[in-house]
Amino acid sequence: MNMIKFIVLSITMCTTAAIAQQNDAKELTSITKGSPLVSPQIQVVPIKDSNTERNYELYVELPEDYSENTDKTYPVLYYTDAMWHLEILAASQEFILEDIILVGISWQKDVSEDLMEQYGAHASRFTDYSFWKKTNPNHPKLKFGEAKNHLEFIRNNVIKYVDNNYRTDPNSRSYFGYSLSGAFGAYILLTQPDTFNNYILGSPLSKGLVPYLSEINSTLVPKASINSKTRHANVFIAYGTLEKDKTEPIDEYLKLLENRKDLSLSVRNKTMEGDHQTAFPRVAIESVAWLSSAMNPVSSHGNEVSFWSIPHLNNPYVSTTPADRKDGIAVDTLSVTGKDREAILQLSQDIFDGKYGNYDALLISHQNKLIYESYYKKGRINVPHGQASAVKGYTSLVLGRAIEMGYLSMDDLDKPLIHFLKDLDPKKFAPGVEKITLHKALTMQGGLTIDREAWKEIENDSVRLKGQGLVQALLEATAPITSASQTYLYGNFNPMMVMTVIDAVVPGTAADFIKTELLDKLGITDYEWSKHASGLPQAGWKVSMRSRDMLKLGHLVQNKGKLGGEQFISAAYLEKATSGVVRPAIDWMPKNYLYGYFWYYTPVKVGDKTYAMCLAWGGGGQRVMVVEELDLTIVISGHDRDDDKIMKPIFETVVPAFVKE
Repeated sequence: MNMIKFIVLSITMCTTAAIAQQNDAKELTSITKGSPLVSPQIQVVPIKDSNTERNYELYVELPEDYSENTDKTYPVLYYTDAMWHLEILAASQEFILEDIILVGISWQKDVSEDLMEQYGAHASRFTDYSFWKKTNPNHPKLKFGEAKNHLEFIRNNVIKYVDNNYRTDPNSRSYFGYSLSGAFGAYILLTQPDTFNNYILGSPLSKGLVPYLSEINSTLVPKASINSKTRHANVFIAYGTLEKDKTEPIDEYLKLLENRKDLSLSVRNKTMEGDHQTAFPRVAIESVAWLSSAMNPVSSHGNEVSFWSIPHLNNPYVSTTPADRKDGIAVDTLSVTGKDREAILQLSQDIFDGKYGNYDALLISHQNKLIYESYYKKGRINVPHGQASAVKGYTSLVLGRAIEMGYLSMDDLDKPLIHFLKDLDPKKFAPGVEKITLHKALTMQGGLTIDREAWKEIENDSVRLKGQGLVQALLEATAPITSASQTYLYGNFNPMMVMTVIDAVVPGTAADFIKTELLDKLGITDYEWSKHASGLPQAGWKVSMRSRDMLKLGHLVQNKGKLGGEQFISAAYLEKATSGVVRPAIDWMPKNYLYGYFWYYTPVKVGDKTYAMCLAWGGGGQRVMVVEELDLTIVISGHDRDDDKIMKPIFETVVPAFVKE
């Protein structure tokens, strides 16, 4: 958003703040007279509740390009308390959500004259939005507890009308409500979560309302346990910093949702500066910006939002002609047979539908050009994604870079690790530590045997572990290193021992070396590489980077360590690192996988021919996969608990598409 747009929208925010509603029982005497809505941009559509015969109006505002793009479908944002929310949401459509249909749902238009006289044009909101049937003796004329009926009106009349008369995207329906209409949204999410894909709930609950929701939820839980289908929704819930009484009930409500096995939610819960009235415009604008990120593969929030707060994309983003984003990645078009193309596109839809688990991105590069780019769920083009144990593979590349620059040699791989660490005190070492070579550590065969309970007293001692202190502590704490102990054991401090050697042999620090000699040269600038308690860079996890940048690391492997035609990673080292050096005997690894230097190797059979694939693999579904013979690099990222299922379509659909018959 440029500065002029921001100023205009800020003015709108301030104007709208003046009419932010007040909805507690003590405020019911405030009267708002109804007036006809006149706007050339808004279509006013009369609509009747087919069940109660009550009359309402819809205020429909279409995107500017609606009439021009007749083949395009649009997401829809529905909002209640329409007269109060229309201005600010219309402004948001102008400046933030340009490609969305806004549908405001009015208060009841044919409310009785005595109610209109006493409570104003918004009298029906206390009936329609309330989910408690308790009467209020101070307001005997008002009927409470009609939320269920009003929700049925929205589902059966409003949404059906809009879908039948406008080009809508059924996978991208959103709800906006504030205060009492926010509470109504909380009720919808609890009882009929599939009504909308995205929920914006502003200042929605007070302490007295949660018991009603809890009671309603108790009737739903048995049904939810019978129906195992999980429904996902994105939720933005916010309130003012001065609304101290909102924190506890909102936390209780979110706990109700968290305990529902039939719900999977991405929740952004935050406070905005102000009280119930003055926080409203901030909630409106920020929530709409959040909503835009559920509809856009490019996030407007960047790294400001935690991964788990990122809303799921309402639709998969799939491009067979990826854009040139000036990030050093060449792009081209997916040019495979029609059958293979359709299979890959179907795979993307299956990934989005959750057939293979929770995955966020699939990128395919052929002949060093990105030809297929897709994002799902929490995946975004410009947001770094956690890499989990794929980082071990990246650490291996750092070591290969150090070898290429002459700070180590291939012969050094068979030297004792302690040979490179001059700050250690060998007097306290356990017997046999000289058996730990770089080769052994890189293949997870270092052989350490550490008492994990005793180690807990040490592992966060940043003073003792600083620099080479980590390895000193490990070599003191381990049982003797023997041939029997030096068998494959995943993790077991091996990556951090390798990182300690890197730090010892390169100029400056390992952190500087990683940045200047690897990431900077690849044009990887938007990342987070955490530090270990020792102060050294993490070697096995806790790194985040963009999916496109994962591709750059894969290209290094695909090109035998060359960057821009020049040798960048030692070719001899890389050949060994990505080959099958050991065959791990562990139950979680597929039987045909071998292990190199923090990289995996597996054969991929296509027809009667077998191709070698090497991959960096991290839990949750992070993989950089390279099939050098096919000039093919594949990247996936995810947040899956069972991250093996995705490999079947990779082996059976993606790789075969690039095999020439």
